[in-house]
Amino acid sequence: LCNGALLAELTGITVACDFRSLDVAAGGQGAPLVPAFHQALWGSEGNLAVLNLGGIANLTLLQAGQPATGFDCGPANALLDHWCQQHTGRPFDADGTWAAQGQIHPPLLQHMLADAYVQSPPPKSTGRDHFNPAWLQQHLHAHAPLPPADVQATLAALTVQAAAQHLQRHAPATRQLLVCGGGVRNGHLLRGLAAALPHVRVQSSAERGVDPQAVEAAAFAWLAGQTVRGQALDVSAITGAAGARVLGCLYPA
Repeated sequence: LCNGALLAELTGITVACDFRSLDVAAGGQGAPLVPAFHQALWGSEGNLAVLNLGGIANLTLLQAGQPATGFDCGPANALLDHWCQQHTGRPFDADGTWAAQGQIHPPLLQHMLADAYVQSPPPKSTGRDHFNPAWLQQHLHAHAPLPPADVQATLAALTVQAAAQHLQRHAPATRQLLVCGGGVRNGHLLRGLAAALPHVRVQSSAERGVDPQAVEAAAFAWLAGQTVRGQALDVSAITGAAGARVLGCLYPA
């Protein structure tokens, strides 16, 4: 699936792929790229942010008259799903009901929020190479054993607080937050975001006519369109690249 040449050969369909390599070659981090798509969709509105709750949480900041910025702000479903699977046997915490039964442990929460990545300024990107079960265990070892539901509640609070703190730190004028990704189905997370950001309207991207679980796929289809047209994208404010580049490789059918 990552071999564009083979896909083109086997399907007879022109393939656009490998959108990150040139950005990295130009000094960028190669991620996140989806904020450019968010800007194309909603950039004219201003004072709006988009939070994708996938394995990792990433945030796009859209402010009128300014280029989009965006970055990964912390863990989301990667740790929540892992902990739920380990202690309940279920692949995920449906609607956050298990987390809602637990109690947030403030010392553990503050310890995790103090993580160097969470506190570092953008441009930045991360993944499961950093926020993984070993990272969680390292933090848990620094505290007395906790009921599993309390750990789940604290992980949910981590997702909420990391996103809220980044939003307040980098775009305090934001008044709307669109949420997408699998985490949008977690009502406990959405209620937590609304409580942490009382002056911000928190809503699913579905309310703007975009399926929250299709946003990432739509973004890369859009990026492919830019590649086909030879349209340079300036994501330097997001990834730290040196300037605008035509991202992606094309393998004609």
